[in-house]
Amino acid sequence: MSLTEIEPVSRESTAAIIARQLREAIMNGALPPGAQLGETELAAQFQVSRGPLREAMQRLVSEGLLRSERHRGLFVIDLEPADVHDIYTARLAIERSAVLGVLRGDPEQVADRLAEVVQEMTSADETAVTEADLRFHEELVAGSGSKRLQRMARALLVETRMCVSALGRTYVDAEERVTEHKRITEAIRARDEKAALSLLEAHMEDAVRRLAPGLSLYSPPA
Repeated sequence: MSLTEIEPVSRESTAAIIARQLREAIMNGALPPGAQLGETELAAQFQVSRGPLREAMQRLVSEGLLRSERHRGLFVIDLEPADVHDIYTARLAIERSAVLGVLRGDPEQVADRLAEVVQEMTSADETAVTEADLRFHEELVAGSGSKRLQRMARALLVETRMCVSALGRTYVDAEERVTEHKRITEAIRARDEKAALSLLEAHMEDAVRRLAPGLSLYSPPA
């Protein structure tokens, strides 16, 4: 194909817009785990026909965010213990590589950004703490300078947000949460690779144990 044969890029389709909004609703909890999606209600709410709505929902099925039940319809996924284990296994692989990338670059600069986010986590507002928690890990991956690691992390964003939101309810207060992130930041600032990786692994392991009691990152789910 020559450049003259390339067609102009069309604007975002209606189905893509609907998929994006549904994805965001799942991510922020407006559509909680297990919620059923009613075509009639959603078509009326979006003011669209069922065609683009069905296309949008099938996109989310293919992304693993919706599940289809025969004769019942579509539902937001429930994160089972094995799902939590899988999500955090993938996240650890990404963020472990990110830490190594940060330490081979400019860890002081990245640590400064992480410290700012940790400070935001001292907020008394649970939603603000959750947002800061997510942003901490986004900044960590971005600090590696790897576009591919960032793409991989974004692919897990919705499920990560679902996990982090649920995780917040397992803490008595935010102090323990803040401390875990602060220690990772300090290890990165000190260029202590062994400590940074160990603290990150412990942080992910703690999350798995809170969200899926009885499971560990270090053993496969039954």
